Amino acid sequence: MNKKKLGRKLTLILLPFIGSILIRLIYFTTRRTFHPPKNIPTEACIIGFWHGDLLMQPFSYFNWKKSPKIAVMISDHFDGELLAKTMEYFGLETVRGSSRKGAARVLIQAIKKVKDGYDLGLTPDGPKGPRFSMSDGIIAIAQKSKSSIIVQTSVPSSFWQLGSWDKFMIPKPFSHIDFYCSEPIKVTDMSMEDAKKLIYDKLMENTIV
Repeated sequence: MNKKKLGRKLTLILLPFIGSILIRLIYFTTRRTFHPPKNIPTEACIIGFWHGDLLMQPFSYFNWKKSPKIAVMISDHFDGELLAKTMEYFGLETVRGSSRKGAARVLIQAIKKVKDGYDLGLTPDGPKGPRFSMSDGIIAIAQKSKSSIIVQTSVPSSFWQLGSWDKFMIPKPFSHIDFYCSEPIKVTDMSMEDAKKLIYDKLMENTIV
């Protein structure tokens, strides 16, 4: 095994473990107010959130979903592998791939997960952006599986923002975080463009720009 492969292997072992500890540390040092949906679907649903607002979303989901069973769509890139390994520490399964690259294969896998009773988390603007763009994937999966969509956003009172394309947001310890969730949204009988606009508008209601 060459040094590059060894380095990547060690990174995949160490960084997700350390990252999961830091994420929990940030979360448990903040004050939190949850705004869960009033009507929680009994069937599997789609959970949408912006890529830059991903860090705290598992905690929002676990707050309102009392029997959590979720898979998260994550890209096949190395960064995605790191994220997938990190999510495993929170008990989240993954669907690997992008709704833009190899879309048909990934959408089939995602729809199968939903039909198997899993909620599905995904970022409409991931994995490469542009920021706040809406891919067809979230709508296509919801329509094909006849599932509702719940969008989640987090609003920390104080945070760091990375220089990445998604302006990835990291709440500061001891800040206050508002966790917002929409009511379930049905897009089954809507056109693709109308459904994308509706979900975009719902996501932007509480998004930090």
